Amino acid sequence: MDEALLRSLTPGVLGALVRRGADFAAAEDAVQDALVEALRVWPADPPRDPKGWLVTAAWRKFLDATRADAARRRREDRVDEEPPPGPAPAADDTLQLYFLCAHPSLTPASAAALTLRAVGGLTTRQIARAYLVPEATMAQRISRAKRTVSGVRLDRPGDVATVLRVLYLVFNEGYSGDVDLAAEAVRLTRQLAAVIDHPEVAGLLALMLLHHARRASRTAPDGGLVPLAEQDRARWDTGLIAEGVGILQAALARDRLGEFQAQAAIAALHADARTVEETDWVQIVEWYDELARLTDSPVVRLNRAVAVGEADGARAGLAALAALDDSLPRRTAASAYLHERDGDLATAARLYAEAAHKAPNLAERDYLTRQAARLNARLRG
Repeated sequence: MDEALLRSLTPGVLGALVRRGADFAAAEDAVQDALVEALRVWPADPPRDPKGWLVTAAWRKFLDATRADAARRRREDRVDEEPPPGPAPAADDTLQLYFLCAHPSLTPASAAALTLRAVGGLTTRQIARAYLVPEATMAQRISRAKRTVSGVRLDRPGDVATVLRVLYLVFNEGYSGDVDLAAEAVRLTRQLAAVIDHPEVAGLLALMLLHHARRASRTAPDGGLVPLAEQDRARWDTGLIAEGVGILQAALARDRLGEFQAQAAIAALHADARTVEETDWVQIVEWYDELARLTDSPVVRLNRAVAVGEADGARAGLAALAALDDSLPRRTAASAYLHERDGDLATAARLYAEAAHKAPNLAERDYLTRQAARLNARLRG
């Protein structure tokens, strides 16, 4: 059973049910039930038209649930509108669903969480990690969002800022997490940029392209993580870099700076350096200052501290890091790196091992474990 195929079909099936009048919460439940049925039936009897099969099955699940709810018995006449057999329409509803999930009745945070869960395909744990909150807190937020939109017709699309935030989080999870969604996020952001003339839409697209250009060099043949400083820059996609830089320059020229443009500017400075030694860390720190002013994000301050360590020395970076909460994800790994640069190998080895236990995914854990082992070997030698 190809679970990736099921995941890729889910937005279109969900969109088909919403267009036929199902409220979002009921539609999502019906689609999930249809996916479970597909996992049970398809291995022995794969359908010729997977999407058509899922639309039909999900619509039947929705109708069954509707009949069971006395308050919604008036919807029973929709049984006559069951999708006819044959190939399902090939229309791509994903971006529309992103806007519909960003409903005005939801807060931006709740809308983003709901979209990531229902359309983006992320788990509650992955979304919680992206928002730096406990999994239980995120589960409650998503449940409240579902209750809020239950019974509401999703005919009032939300704002661009919320959709951009969701696309950004989907890309980040696909780029560094366990689910490969980065290319899909780039595709949807291209679609959005084609219909909305907004500097932050352009900024987000530029940011994605600049990061995506390095994707081939981010992992070793054995699957291990390769940090930016050790990547083979000859493997970077210069076409994507040139496109991203061009889009960014046009956006910055409009003098309406936003956080995605600032992040893209940092990525462009990394992409512009032919070697890690040529990286313009001073200018990167300046852009992090702009980004911190725009977002007041602890993650931004963490990255800024590492950049300060590169620009002004490890001790300056450690001083900047000291102001941040110890529980901040990847703070321990950043501290280990800066202590190693400062020559304190024993502390760095201990912190690398500690960071490995906190790593959000297997690739990072293995990399940090190897770093600790490397320093411990030097200390013993």
